[in-house]
Amino acid sequence: MTIDRRRSTWIAGGFLGLVVLLAIVSLPWTLGAAHGGSERWFEAVAPEKALQPPSLDTPGLWLGTDRLGRSVTARILLGGGISLVVGLAAASTSLILGTAWGLGAALSGGRIDAIMMRIVDVLYGLPSVLLVVLLAFAMDGLRERTSFASGGGARLLLDLATLWIAIGAVSWLTLARVVRGQVLSLREQPFIESARLVGVPTGRLVRKYYLPWLVGPVVACTALIVPMAMLSEAFLSFLGIGVQEPLPSWGNMAADALSELNPVHSRWWLLLWPCALIAATLVSLTVLGESIRVAVDPRQREAA
Repeated sequence: MTIDRRRSTWIAGGFLGLVVLLAIVSLPWTLGAAHGGSERWFEAVAPEKALQPPSLDTPGLWLGTDRLGRSVTARILLGGGISLVVGLAAASTSLILGTAWGLGAALSGGRIDAIMMRIVDVLYGLPSVLLVVLLAFAMDGLRERTSFASGGGARLLLDLATLWIAIGAVSWLTLARVVRGQVLSLREQPFIESARLVGVPTGRLVRKYYLPWLVGPVVACTALIVPMAMLSEAFLSFLGIGVQEPLPSWGNMAADALSELNPVHSRWWLLLWPCALIAATLVSLTVLGESIRVAVDPRQREAA
């Protein structure tokens, strides 16, 4: 069983590393001018090449073209980078906010702890997808009232900020509960009680005792938040709330591909590539997160 887990972990890590490497290495090409023109590869429109199936004979069109003649290869590569950035940014926000909230509640105790955790319980009881959609709509309305340009780097930053805030605002709740439970358990340990009795300041207790013991559970929980954030990004982009055209993401590419599936002409490649990559990336991230959780939890490691 251990060999199988190690093998699956290496496969998942290798796949994710390949996706990240391709997204980074391909940036000069995907953002560069296509055919010597002013349009970038991911948005270059070529009506004469519209809806061409995948072909290895034409460079840049290995995964086919969409209804506007844009390279699916370029859009898949750039969209993968955008999806990963959103997932990692939301997980980082969850890491900071969830750790700070759970640690503050556990150390405060009493009424403050009760109030803070009741807030978490109320937010936890609300449908997370609905909260994300409402926050994304609010950010989208705020973005339309600003003076930022509708294209270029400003548009990309605004789209990413919208998804980051909307997803990160609801993804920290589980981590806050985990951190609070761990801190309350640590407070009963003899070495923590001894340090408190000799007058060790709270700040030093947090730095020297609590945080080192929280690293394992927090890292494992954060690793499992990344696939959830990426799935939320794909769902929002699928609904047309997240990343907007002409910027690609795997979610909005899958949404656009639905209109090209019909009994007469089924352009399967438009839906296959983004959906297959979403599924493979989510499975890989989940496997890595589970492997980290088992590695840092002695009870789980012994059971394995």
